[in-house]
Amino acid sequence: MAKATVLSVDDDLDLQTTVSHYLEEDGYTVVSAYSGAEAVEKVKSAAPDLVLLDLGLPDEEGFRVLTRIKAQSSVPVIIVSGKSDTTEKIVGLEMGADDYITKPFELRELSARIKAVIRRGEPAMPAATLAAAPAKDKIKFEGWTLDRLQYQLFDPKGKSAELTAGEFRLLEALVLSPNRALTRDYLFELTREDEFESFDRAIDIQIGRLRKKLGDDPKDPAYIKTVRGVGYMFCAAVAE
Repeated sequence: MAKATVLSVDDDLDLQTTVSHYLEEDGYTVVSAYSGAEAVEKVKSAAPDLVLLDLGLPDEEGFRVLTRIKAQSSVPVIIVSGKSDTTEKIVGLEMGADDYITKPFELRELSARIKAVIRRGEPAMPAATLAAAPAKDKIKFEGWTLDRLQYQLFDPKGKSAELTAGEFRLLEALVLSPNRALTRDYLFELTREDEFESFDRAIDIQIGRLRKKLGDDPKDPAYIKTVRGVGYMFCAAVAE
């Protein structure tokens, strides 16, 4: 079953073929358009879940196409452009684009950005699906103290573990739902620090850093257990 339908708008036939093949292999349905007029028509007829929009189209300026698309649909749009000028990126985002990627790009990164943008438009995980969060400002486990007011984690000797904001939010999410597997997608949305960060292994990398600061052995974890095919689970006892 396809993940989503992507409308790819670009007049470069070779690039269209390459992108379409890669995304279809990754599970997406891909619809192609080669002009601004065709893009606007296919937003109506194909009802895509996301649009990849090149700015250098043969019939009209790409920002105008973006405006026309946004006037008729709430579909998310990722601008794909050969221009890396910061001002152009800002203009595109202010005009309603959901992300901006510069050519040439890695196909793996493009797929990850598509995934992240689509995921941002999905309903958030209902609070009822998670364990009720403790009302405490300080949460203790195995001698460690997670201070939610100071945004700090203190070791058994009272020394700060010097967590980044993202690492703190990641640990907090896990600690607030002990013995419950949380998906990578959920943790990614909850903890990312950069609006445009979108790499699939971002959470895995953060977990690795967090484990190192906790002195947690990933092969025999005392705190954060990997749940294969799902994500991660906090497995230490949390003090009541």
